[in-house]
Amino acid sequence: MGWKNVDAIIEGRLYLGNIHAARSSRSLSERRITHIISVCSDPIPAEVPESGISHLRISVEDVDFADLLIHLPAACHFIDQAIRSGGTVLVHCQQGLTRSATVVAAYLMCTRRIDATQAMSVVRAAREQVWFNAGFQEQLVLFGLCRYQPTTTNPYYVGWRHKIDMHLANQQ
Repeated sequence: MGWKNVDAIIEGRLYLGNIHAARSSRSLSERRITHIISVCSDPIPAEVPESGISHLRISVEDVDFADLLIHLPAACHFIDQAIRSGGTVLVHCQQGLTRSATVVAAYLMCTRRIDATQAMSVVRAAREQVWFNAGFQEQLVLFGLCRYQPTTTNPYYVGWRHKIDMHLANQQ
């Protein structure tokens, strides 16, 4: 059985998919997508205002040390506002496996008040091929510790960011 381009996390409200789902007008119209979060730098047609789709871009690489954590509150707010206004959201990255899955897990943590492990399990149950790399798993745990509001002054975020910066400095 092959992987699908898009899977429902909350039927009719929140979908997780890959770049092909975000670029497919058929896929978007069938699911009545009104909002898209792109967790990558690849362009999609919905970015232009004429598309009528609200769009949020989070340009983060798919690597353990990429800082997705600082972007999670804005992404969760975007999803929550879209759903509360009757919209339907697609969260995607290149393959729909890691970055976008992490954003969806963060949203579930925030809105359902569940921990990172539970949120990742819900996402995996809906889209079995997802894979949370170690760095993004750690960031989801930190997201919970920061009470869903990591900031550049939060001690958990500051400590983690320092560790990442030291690791990157030692690799040069």
